[in-house]
Amino acid sequence: MDSTQDRLDLGWATLDTDRAARTGDPEVVFGEGKTADQVVAALTALAANHPDRAILATRLAADARQLIGSALPAAVVDPVGRTALLGSPPKPSGTVALVSAGSSDAPVVAEAAATLTAFGAGSEIINDVGVAGVHRVLAVRDRLLAADAIVVVAGMDGALPSVVGGLTGTPIVAVPTSVGYGASFGGIAALLTMLNSCAPGVAVVNIDNGFGAAVHAARIARRPTGGAEDRTRVP
Repeated sequence: MDSTQDRLDLGWATLDTDRAARTGDPEVVFGEGKTADQVVAALTALAANHPDRAILATRLAADARQLIGSALPAAVVDPVGRTALLGSPPKPSGTVALVSAGSSDAPVVAEAAATLTAFGAGSEIINDVGVAGVHRVLAVRDRLLAADAIVVVAGMDGALPSVVGGLTGTPIVAVPTSVGYGASFGGIAALLTMLNSCAPGVAVVNIDNGFGAAVHAARIARRPTGGAEDRTRVP
């Protein structure tokens, strides 16, 4: 559509104010590369345009998080996930299990958790169940089966999504992280492992992209048909 009503021109950026009408998703500000003042200006303008909807900001530098905290005290700022959520999020629909291989993956998990909240999906965080202790994954299998979608976050060898994919028929979104020693190549090794997963039903997003994984999973979880109740009967 070609209308100034679906665009908000700030001079240095043109904000998309019609996203919810097109996709059902909230407005999002990508903070990386923007100044703290620009991030606050974007959040303020979007909140004024859509006071009934939550607005998410991701990849926020420390100075941006600090300015948001003082200029927009109603915002929920997460220093671990580097996110800020302004406004009341929708009532959660469905459940996404956020599964991490280790505590070093916490920033990506936190970004995904904030995104799920903003995008109207419930979440359950299952931390530190990496394949180095595979019994930990087996111990939470019932929680995996109960979810409508699963986001698996892992660095190092990136093998966890394949293990989870072999234990459940729930849709899985795999997130490789940049955690690992030299030969992990900043997450490329985990990315290639996940792309070559032998378990069916595993989709893969880019390195450290907790936001993208959570959006995909939220859209699955929000669908009214769900289906988790059938998976819980798998023996």
